[in-house]
Amino acid sequence: MNFYVDVLKSMAARHDKPRFILGIDGLSRSGKTTFVKQLSAVLNEESLQYHIFHIDDFIVDRKRRYDTGLEEWQEYFQLQWDVTWLSKHFFQGLPDMERVTLPYYDGATDTHETRTIQLPKEGLIIIEGVFLQRKEWKHFFDKVVYLDCPRETRFNRESNETKKNISKFKNRYWKAEDYYINQYNPREQADIVITT
Repeated sequence: MNFYVDVLKSMAARHDKPRFILGIDGLSRSGKTTFVKQLSAVLNEESLQYHIFHIDDFIVDRKRRYDTGLEEWQEYFQLQWDVTWLSKHFFQGLPDMERVTLPYYDGATDTHETRTIQLPKEGLIIIEGVFLQRKEWKHFFDKVVYLDCPRETRFNRESNETKKNISKFKNRYWKAEDYYINQYNPREQADIVITT
């Protein structure tokens, strides 16, 4: 982990703006959340300023992403987030805005809670999530780390209950992942690739 932190610090040092926007990309269960926790621990040790956003905190309510008439994988890739809204109201202002107001999703109630986040004046803004290198978002990042993990390994990390619904994986998640890999080549396009 320290090696990757050193690499990121080196990248940030060559950056001529106060904030460094870092994407942690990877497919479901590739280890993104664990990686970000480890990274934040190191950043805390070194007293570096940062803020972490999880893209799954900003998914839309269920009626906008289920039973829409599109194929399931299209609902997941195209409708899970309001890509255009996030581009305009979140990503676009990250380099210099003082605070950002966002709708945080609560999966238990299928509702959103508006929160305003104060951003550090300088340091790292870390965004963790799937499909970050899609064409609408890729250019907002200064650098992207991609966590590369085989599908079988990722599936085995799911709970036994979740794994029972194999048709959802086949029709919704895996087809969307295949589309992302084939259309965007995230492993090849990322600045750093880590096998997890």
